[in-house]
Amino acid sequence: MMAWLRLLRPAQWVKNVFVLAALVFALGDTTQSAGVSLWGRAIAAAGLFCLLSSAVYAMNDIRDAPRDRLHPVKKNRPVAAGDVSVPAAAATAVALFVLSLSGAWVLAQNFFFAAAAYAALQVAYTFFLKRIAVVDVAAIAAGFVLRAVAGAEATGVPVSKWLLICTFALAAFLGFCKRRSEMTRAGAGSGATRAALAGYTPRMLDTLISAAMGATAVVYLEYTLYPATVAKFRTNWLWITAPFVALGLVRYWILTYRMGRGESPEKVLLRDLPLAASLFGYLAALAAVFFLLR
Repeated sequence: MMAWLRLLRPAQWVKNVFVLAALVFALGDTTQSAGVSLWGRAIAAAGLFCLLSSAVYAMNDIRDAPRDRLHPVKKNRPVAAGDVSVPAAAATAVALFVLSLSGAWVLAQNFFFAAAAYAALQVAYTFFLKRIAVVDVAAIAAGFVLRAVAGAEATGVPVSKWLLICTFALAAFLGFCKRRSEMTRAGAGSGATRAALAGYTPRMLDTLISAAMGATAVVYLEYTLYPATVAKFRTNWLWITAPFVALGLVRYWILTYRMGRGESPEKVLLRDLPLAASLFGYLAALAAVFFLLR
């Protein structure tokens, strides 16, 4: 049972919180309604993305098993370790693809198209894109954007283009931090554990990480000050959430460079107290802006 749970990677499901992004910001949008029925649809959409992402993880484990056996941590993945057979993992991936995409069609057709685009991107990433430096992280970031778009389509609540750009930049920052940690851990043999690492250098990743971190902070701050945003939320106080974004970015940078913990963003988010405090502070500030400061 534990091997099958590791195959589905439930800890990674936290990434699907981006499906809820459009509805979360609709809470403070005076032009939108975020009723109980919409929350039900959003949660259902996030659940379907959890199934879809698990299908991708199973497919990825099958494809990467030979390389995973050379990695100090990934060698324990169920397919690489021989705890789940390749045919069983393949059958699981197919079943989850069919189940999640069928549910997406029932929920909303536009949501299905976004989910199908995400699935197609992940297939391309697993078999081709993950081997190409920079393109691999861009594909990961595009996957997060598709999550946000899918959530908007499931609920009928539009999502700001500023937030989509910010989502892409944030995901790129996390992705490049992950590659930097992987390179540090693997050392000279990094290309054997992940093909794309052969196309990176430490200095190149340092530059990309700095650029993505700066872009995330600047774009988010610009979004909070944008006249259309102020008009939509009927408050000019949204900027007070920006310092928490900056704190979270800096903390993750420290975790990557000083503590070597940038390889698993989902584990860091759940286990690092200062980072969790930054997230809690951000959500508290956001709630204060939406319900008190206007």
